[in-house]
Amino acid sequence: MTIRSYGQYCGLARALEVVGNRWSLLIVRELLGGPARYGQLQAGLPGIATNLLAERLRELEEAGVVQRQLDTGSNGVAYALTTWGSELRGPIAALVNWSTPLMVSGPSGDSFRTHWLVVALESLLGGKRTEVAAAVDVEVDGTTLTVRVDETGTHATLDGDGESKTVLRAEPMVVLGLASGMLTVEQAIAAGDLRGNKQDVAAVFGPR
Repeated sequence: MTIRSYGQYCGLARALEVVGNRWSLLIVRELLGGPARYGQLQAGLPGIATNLLAERLRELEEAGVVQRQLDTGSNGVAYALTTWGSELRGPIAALVNWSTPLMVSGPSGDSFRTHWLVVALESLLGGKRTEVAAAVDVEVDGTTLTVRVDETGTHATLDGDGESKTVLRAEPMVVLGLASGMLTVEQAIAAGDLRGNKQDVAAVFGPR
């Protein structure tokens, strides 16, 4: 791989040489949830050309961020983050938190995939811990995520496991506003549809 160098002995410059290309960090975002096949990556990255996805995957693989492995379900190839690549979770979480003012305007016609909320919610709520575990199912566009807060932190999983008896159905902008603290629990419930206990929502999404 020919890396376009900034020619600077600086950690940020050298990191950007590896993951600063267009789409690279979004590919990492897709893989933070676990290994994915090529077609799954393409479906989760609307707008990327297939040849560009292949090029970025090759670059990330050669740099040691991504590796190939056997997909046991199809006996095909899956892509996964290496141990080093997984360490990008922290920087990506920081960027998600930093982006809050940029999200206020709403989608404005941009595409959206519900599974993107997994990384977003864990990032925005990452500093929250509770001695008594609490969970809420969040339903967006017909897809359910379970958001659980306990003494270890916040964990979001796709396709809710039914653990929570409280379900908040809302638009993505409302869910993100709630998680970022820009909307109160009451405002989010008023803008969405709550089935269950308001206290569960407050326990998961309320002030830290």
